[in-house]
Amino acid sequence: MHRNWVLGLAALPLLSGGCVAKTAFDIVTMPVKAAGQAADWATTSQDEADRNYGRKMRKQEAREGRERRKQQEACRKRGGRDCAYDGYRAGDDDRD
Repeated sequence: MHRNWVLGLAALPLLSGGCVAKTAFDIVTMPVKAAGQAADWATTSQDEADRNYGRKMRKQEAREGRERRKQQEACRKRGGRDCAYDGYRAGDDDRD
């Protein structure tokens, strides 16, 4: 009886189809994969940078539109005098 149990235990790695070796490999490579994932999370991809820049420019253009409309309304109230727009322009980072 004891002999059968030992043989069964010895045959277990063969019956598992390499599952133990795969698990050991996964455990060994886990820190490398985790470091790679952390680096991905810490860096900005070109797509993300483009999306962020587009969002920033849309916000700036909306701000410029609001200021221009406000300036035009003030110009109409003044009767059309002194109507040159010299306010905020989207893309001018030095005025931000």
